Parts: sequence; structure tokens; C-alpha cells
Amino acid sequence: MSNTSSPLKVLSIDIGGSHIKATVLDENGAMLVNYSKLETPQPANPENVIATIKKLAEPIDDFNHISVGFPGYVRDSIVKTAPNLDNDAWANYKFGERLTKEFGVPAAVVNDADMQGLGVVSGKGLELVITLGTGFGTALLLDGKLLPHLEVGQSPITRHNSYDAYVGDKAFEAEGKKKWNERMEKVLKVLKTLFNYDTLYIGGGNARELDIKLDKNIKLVTNRDGIKGGARLWAEGQVLQPGKKPSSTK
Repeated sequence: MSNTSSPLKVLSIDIGGSHIKATVLDENGAMLVNYSKLETPQPANPENVIATIKKLAEPIDDFNHISVGFPGYVRDSIVKTAPNLDNDAWANYKFGERLTKEFGVPAAVVNDADMQGLGVVSGKGLELVITLGTGFGTALLLDGKLLPHLEVGQSPITRHNSYDAYVGDKAFEAEGKKKWNERMEKVLKVLKTLFNYDTLYIGGGNARELDIKLDKNIKLVTNRDGIKGGARLWAEGQVLQPGKKPSSTK
């Protein structure tokens, strides 16, 4: 790990319900090393997840900042909820602070959809990003700046189902592709009315399963498209652990 006054090199971590991935990015979001991944540990509590991140980072010795995309509600790098991990163990966990102590470099943690959103948006107007995977992730940005995170996935879409339960992995497996697409069609109509966005981006592993007609202002993106978010997180004006902005940005 190098000094924080050096050119920005970000260890970018993506924590998912099934895998944890890692790479290193330069200040423009280009990958300096190939992605590596390990299975998400069980139970997925802070100690086990940190141990897994250490294993992923062990062969990497050249980074000076850390960005983490986390599947839950995060504020100021403090995890509030982790519905698809060991939720109780993560409540009010100072994840960014712990990673800074473990690695000796500034660490920032945001919701995983927020981090992907930073990587894919154009920076023009109101842009909504959704991720379709274990759950239903969302990020909202205005002119390229993250707005306060909303856990839409945990809110109701029907009388008995949250978005997570309605179109998450378990729903896809239980209902099948056709029914799932019908549900997604309903979800997209609701989001269009709710947010009146300029552009909607759809990512996550299940985005490739969509076979419904999409509006012209809806774009499909891949996880690789969102890689730049780990570097852009450290840009001026984004959500960071207080006092931890790198000197290499202006």
C-alpha cells in the first residue's frame, strides 16, 4: 500500500450475497489489476467479510484508497442495514473506520447500487440506477452527484411483497422468467411515475433476463460498466468518510 499523496489507486470492493470481488482502479476508473473474487462467507458477519477482503487484497500491495459497495443502507461509511447478509451483526457498524484501521489507508463505504451508479451515469439530469440480483438495488443521482440513498428494495410494491421479494433472485427462481418479466414491467411503470427520471440504467446479474420492451431512455449496463464508480467515489462532492478526501483530487 502506498502513500495517499501518490496518484489515486483505489482498491475497489464489491460485496454481494454470493461473492465478494476486488480490483484496483486508477483515478479515471481503469482497472490496474484483473478482478478477483471469493465466495461470500457464511455467516456473512463483519469479521468474516473483512477476513475475506484481506485474502483478496493480500496479493495486491499498491493501493492508497479503498472503496466498498455494500448491499444495504449505508450512511457516512456506517452500515445501518444488511438484509442479504448477517443483518443484526452489521447494525450501525463503522465499516469504513474499521477498514481504514485494518489497511492504513482512507476507506469509504456506500450502497453497492450507489457505487455502480457513479460508474455508469452520464452526469446529466436526474438519473436512476437499479440493480437486479439477490435483491433490488437503487441509486439516484442529479447531475452526476449521489442523492441520499433510498432503500426502495425494502419498500412495498404489492400488499404482501417488497421489491426485493417481488423481483429478487428468489422470485425469479420461484416464478420463472416469464412471470418475472411481467413483474418487472410493473416495477418499471411504477419507477417511471415515482421518479420521472431523465435516464434509467438497469444492471445486476438478472438484467440479462429482461425480454420486455424498454423505453428509449432506459439503458442496460453490466457490472464492468460500473467499475469506475469505485474511483469516482473519491471525486470532489461525493459521499465520503468525513475528512478523508485524497489530496490528488480537486
